[in-house]
Amino acid sequence: MLTYTAMFKFVDGGVHAEVLDFPGAITCGRDLDEARRLLSGALVDIAETRWLQGKALPTPDPNVTDSEADLEEPIHLLLNASSRVTLVAEAVTA
Repeated sequence: MLTYTAMFKFVDGGVHAEVLDFPGAITCGRDLDEARRLLSGALVDIAETRWLQGKALPTPDPNVTDSEADLEEPIHLLLNASSRVTLVAEAVTA
């Protein structure tokens, strides 16, 4: 598990959210609950994309902060390993 820092800024019409120490993990929601949910999804998506591209994940920085944030809290990225392999048969064309 890697622990990054999420920040939330309340703006007109919603909540801006980003992971301060994971560039590109950014979103917005109508309220704090939605912003948290969407930010979790954004973090997973961008981490998976980086992984598939062979790029390293950013190292969490426990000292990162944003003076303009209304709220900062930890956000956890859980990594799973699996040895299960599924074979998919090729389609047969006539």
